[in-house]
Amino acid sequence: MSTANNKRKVVSDIHYSVECFDLNAHLFKIVLTIAKPALTQHVSLPVWIPGSYLVREFSKNLQNLIAYQGAKNTKQLEVVQSDKCSWQIDCDPAKPLQLSYLVYALDNSVRTAWLDAERGFFNGTSLCLRVEGQENQQHSLELLAPAKAKNWKVATGASAIKVNTAGFGVYQFADYADLIDCPFEVGAFWSGQFLTHGIPHRFVVTGANSTFDGARLLADSKKICETEIEFWHGKTQAKRPKPPFKNYVFLLNAVADGGGGLEHRNSTALLCKRDDLPRLREVKQSNGYAGLLGLISHEYFHTWNVKRLHPADFSDFDYSQENYTEMLWFFEGFTSYYDDLLLRRSGLIDDGQYLEVLCKTINHVWQTPGRKVQSVAEASFDAWIKYYRPEPNTSNTTVSYYTKGALVALCFDLTLRHEGPCSLDEVMRALWNKSHHNASKVGIKNANPGAITERDFAQVLEELSGRSFKKEIAAWVHGTDELPVQQCLELHGVKMQKVPATWQQHLGLRVTEKAGEGVLVKAVLRGGAAEDAGFAPGDEWIGIELNKGESKHNQQNWRIHKLDDLTLYVGDVSQSKSFTALVARDMKLLKLPMRIRKSKQASDAHHTWRIEIQDTNRLHQWLANTP
Repeated sequence: MSTANNKRKVVSDIHYSVECFDLNAHLFKIVLTIAKPALTQHVSLPVWIPGSYLVREFSKNLQNLIAYQGAKNTKQLEVVQSDKCSWQIDCDPAKPLQLSYLVYALDNSVRTAWLDAERGFFNGTSLCLRVEGQENQQHSLELLAPAKAKNWKVATGASAIKVNTAGFGVYQFADYADLIDCPFEVGAFWSGQFLTHGIPHRFVVTGANSTFDGARLLADSKKICETEIEFWHGKTQAKRPKPPFKNYVFLLNAVADGGGGLEHRNSTALLCKRDDLPRLREVKQSNGYAGLLGLISHEYFHTWNVKRLHPADFSDFDYSQENYTEMLWFFEGFTSYYDDLLLRRSGLIDDGQYLEVLCKTINHVWQTPGRKVQSVAEASFDAWIKYYRPEPNTSNTTVSYYTKGALVALCFDLTLRHEGPCSLDEVMRALWNKSHHNASKVGIKNANPGAITERDFAQVLEELSGRSFKKEIAAWVHGTDELPVQQCLELHGVKMQKVPATWQQHLGLRVTEKAGEGVLVKAVLRGGAAEDAGFAPGDEWIGIELNKGESKHNQQNWRIHKLDDLTLYVGDVSQSKSFTALVARDMKLLKLPMRIRKSKQASDAHHTWRIEIQDTNRLHQWLANTP
């Protein structure tokens, strides 16, 4: 248990003292001081964190909440809980009110908080109670150094007021929204820095092994940041506006298995597999490292597109419940389009690598039956109950606003480039300038810089292209018909071709296969042969029983360990055939009749596609953004 006894430095009317209280019990201790409390002071903890659209109930980890006032804080007050995440305290408004509580922190993600003997991490949404009625006042936070971790340091994008050389001390925030938008990483991490367009960037990595190549990560990240700053603000230094932040911090936690990121105004929290880090003396770029660079590119792009340019629906967050918007297809989907495209423009991947990643996105969308059930705008609105809560039937009822949103961006970009005289790049910059920096110059009354609607997007499209795109927005964003991806790519020197279906695609199944354990069904896709046969999620496919005359062997019953075993016993995947699947469900053995037809049964959703380059010049005009 920590024995830190630093004197708390209260520098604002709303002040938090955060202590790594017990490393082995995974407990932070927080003392909140409210200099001028209300007669009945209400406080609450957010139920979600901006950028991750799911109610996560952070208050479940809060415990031992007490309140006190008076000389030497001797008078303990009654704390009354009013709902799952809110409390109220009747107190003397003439005296400072202090709240003391513990927070359990053992979620090794980018969204909440973590504390053990090796590292600490937290977002303010997990630790910092909101003082209702005073959210817009200046806040401060003092982070105390743990006594039993002498070599720990601090990394954060927050503004330091008075800190020691390790970073422990007092940080200040404009308001509560600013406070919860600055995560903290604490520990004995690796750290490096680079300067891009006059902006200092710091990269922190926790959990790296001895083969980690930090110099390469810094060099590659610098290329990404340079490319994206120039994307938003232009390449000409004399005329280029400054980026909307004075410093930036990447907080990367490398683990055995995991991945993801969460954007903030001048920092991002990242999670990756340890094997995905670049390695010393490694010549060829691994797929895992390419994926990590794509994640870095994605979260950095969010610094503009979502943290500042944002849905008008998100202009005033309600931290106590879901906040809805239909525009995640733009803010997450368009960011997903540009993350790998800007990797290509920065020279970190080549044409072939980019098209390979794009092909995976296309296959992901086209092999999701839910794309014909729900539009990408509806998927955005339903993110709170569907995207972040996947179930076996999710693929049949919804589509990812990340992947389909990226293809919507692709279609807009390639259509604009084909018709001229602009591209989606100019549209993004125009939205930024109109809604953020240049609002006053163009006569837009904007009390909330950066807030845009779908109507703003449609208006800028029409202004720059010279025609209305209402028809395309209705079809691509609010409709469920197939996007014209194939046609758009062909106009830019790329041809798509079908690859013979795998057994999973042909049957309409998603499975896990483990040697000696058989085939476990994760999802049954709508309209496939497996659904017709009566398969259900959770089934264990044990073997097959062949009809007389169907077997190539004398034996009719066969055990299978993977779906490819079917080729050995019943022939090629594309042939018409029938057999009986032997399935275990709820400790019962079932026989499910399978009838497989070729041609229409294997629709686009049950195929894999590949991309071939047909015209390098036209392709480079798009990928390299050349005339």
